[in-house]
Amino acid sequence: MTEASTDRPIKVPGPHHPITVEPSSDRVTATVDGSTIADSTATLTLAEAGYPVVRYFPRADVEMSLLERTDHATYCPYKGDASYFTIRTGNALLKNAVWTYEQPHEALSEIADYVAFYSDRVEVVAAPTP
Repeated sequence: MTEASTDRPIKVPGPHHPITVEPSSDRVTATVDGSTIADSTATLTLAEAGYPVVRYFPRADVEMSLLERTDHATYCPYKGDASYFTIRTGNALLKNAVWTYEQPHEALSEIADYVAFYSDRVEVVAAPTP
């Protein structure tokens, strides 16, 4: 991702830059300082080129009351405009630790209404459902 700019190309994933989005039935949780921020069996797993795999959580499975929208924004030519949230729990304040593509480019439209967490700030753990 790059910082938002006025010159914004739109690229489509392909052999040169593959991106796959797959539904997962694993139970995936996101926690911060002992507080559960998200708990879902309906995440999407996004694998992009050489980047680490990212779990996208449906907003319905996220404790949105712990998130505060920020003015921070970035742009990805494959996904579109990203908006960010800060996580505020009793003991933690993690600025811009959550991102979302509210109106992603058509090629990745399935990630709309989902959020993702930076794994270096939020513990995201997946376990197969029985």
